[in-house]
Amino acid sequence: MNCILKSNVLDEKTKKTIKKALKVLGKKNIAFIMHNGSFPSAENQNTGFGSINSDGGHEFIEYVSGLFDAIQLGPAGKTKSCDSSPYTGTIFSGNPLFINLKELTTKEWNNILSEDTYYEIVSNNPNKDVNKTSYSYAYKKYDQALQEAWNNFKSNPVKKLEKEYEHFKKDNDFWLDKDSLYEALSIEHGNDYWPLWSSETDKNLFNPQSNEEKIQFADRIKEIENKYADEIEKYKFIQFIINKQNEETREFAKKHDIKMIADRQVAFSDRDTWAYQSLFLKGWCLGCPPDYFSKDGQAWGFPVMDPERMYNADGSLDEGGQLLKNLYKKMFKENPGGVRIDHIVGLIDPWVYKSGKKPKIEQGAGRLYSSPEHPELSKYAIAKLEDLNEEVTADKEKRVKTLSKQQIKDYGRLIEKIVIAAAKEEGLDKNAIVCEDLGTLTNPVAAVMKEYKLQGMKLTQFVEADKPEDPYRCCNIDESCWAMVGTHDNEPIKMWADQNIHSHVGYLHAKNLVDDLYAEAENKDDIIVRLTDDAEFLAQTKLVELFASKAENIQIFFTDYFNVYDVYNRPGTSGDANWSLRLPDNYRELTPINLANILKLAILARGHEFADKNKKVIENLESIMSSL
Repeated sequence: MNCILKSNVLDEKTKKTIKKALKVLGKKNIAFIMHNGSFPSAENQNTGFGSINSDGGHEFIEYVSGLFDAIQLGPAGKTKSCDSSPYTGTIFSGNPLFINLKELTTKEWNNILSEDTYYEIVSNNPNKDVNKTSYSYAYKKYDQALQEAWNNFKSNPVKKLEKEYEHFKKDNDFWLDKDSLYEALSIEHGNDYWPLWSSETDKNLFNPQSNEEKIQFADRIKEIENKYADEIEKYKFIQFIINKQNEETREFAKKHDIKMIADRQVAFSDRDTWAYQSLFLKGWCLGCPPDYFSKDGQAWGFPVMDPERMYNADGSLDEGGQLLKNLYKKMFKENPGGVRIDHIVGLIDPWVYKSGKKPKIEQGAGRLYSSPEHPELSKYAIAKLEDLNEEVTADKEKRVKTLSKQQIKDYGRLIEKIVIAAAKEEGLDKNAIVCEDLGTLTNPVAAVMKEYKLQGMKLTQFVEADKPEDPYRCCNIDESCWAMVGTHDNEPIKMWADQNIHSHVGYLHAKNLVDDLYAEAENKDDIIVRLTDDAEFLAQTKLVELFASKAENIQIFFTDYFNVYDVYNRPGTSGDANWSLRLPDNYRELTPINLANILKLAILARGHEFADKNKKVIENLESIMSSL
């Protein structure tokens, strides 16, 4: 795929031409997907981890401004030293690795971090010359740098920053006090994994079982707060820095007409599990049932919200429901572009299994709200026995065969009372909700999404070519969704194409693409042959399929846009090598997708009448291509 948009030609006229083409194709939003750690660094500022708050992050916002409307980020929570996955981070606390350390060396922050410390981190970054994060290195170095910053802030305070810091602590005490206390206890026990702590009291400080324990635990909390007062304040100060820099980035992005879309993972971190364990269903975990990819299912080990702690008898939110609403309110407030909800099935119709067991039916697993026949889960069931197709096992998506309007409302209560309500209270609506509904959906989830007109996702790389009605195929994608060729869990489309040429499956894909995009072509057989032989052409055509579809919203992962031939995440793997891919610092010199040609072909794919109507747009796109 040839270059179309290098920095020296990405002028306002070019952007307006692209925007016009997107508009005639019915695209309302186009979002760039890149998780925080993957952002490039500005010159001589590679600390080992990317951030949208960095100078490099701001430069990238300027780069995409006028072409993209939003940037889809990954989860923003604090991760563990031994696990770089953003999908196991905290639900409230931000990730210190997203801090722009360079800014702390400036007058605005009273030079609380020395330039010597900063440039020592940059100089010794083991991956400074490759487009990979140095997670373990950065995790350690950032902690040392932020300790220095905290010490200098204490010894030489600035009234303006002090005042802002005090306001931040007061406004966020509902989560900040617990998260910082966990930090202190991790130091106390020499381990940040609370199940290994030696004290049962410390494990259950927010889970008392009697009034006596409540008093005893309160005394212990005060004891820890006094003993580790400085460490607790340091934790809170670091969160203050993250919050302040996030606000500055939002304002910067707003001036460039870019909004951020957040990512709400289905998991809770160890820190959150400890802090809110009284709100989780004891003895149960969230996972996935056995399927084609995993014969034993996926035992994620994530806690499950207790249905009996979600709502009060009058329908108002109980403590668990309020916790989730506070989380979503914070996310919508900080991300005006909206929130992507990972694994929407786990929110509406979760598959749960017993702790220490496999997520299999024969070991007691089932759907939390769809198991009226289950001896332990039946009390939570919304579906009734007569609603089930008993010839279908409990792990299959079509098991619940009938649902009343009231049952659909009951399944959707969390969506309506928590997620949509949180969005509205922050000045947004349900269109600010992006549901990751890839894969098979249970009937209750599909019914809820239809009832509330929620926007799901369509991933064209997932097309099963031998199924004409496949929902990810161009001709079957509807308007109200977010469409993309791949997410952070997929190989880039070029890699996908390389693996599918010269194969029977590749032939089926080629035939479908020709039927959908070249219906009026006279040389269909020739195009099919080219698609089965030419990986470049196949990859480009999959992108044409994306833009030719009826989807009003488009997302493009950074590896697909910049033709980065590498994988960001390989599901099921861990370690520093995973979640480590970054956009190279010299991204302006890379060859991005030929977007002008892709949009031209997408317009032509709609038929000659549509193309004639938009002849001027096509000519303008061709003008861009000929100028390069």
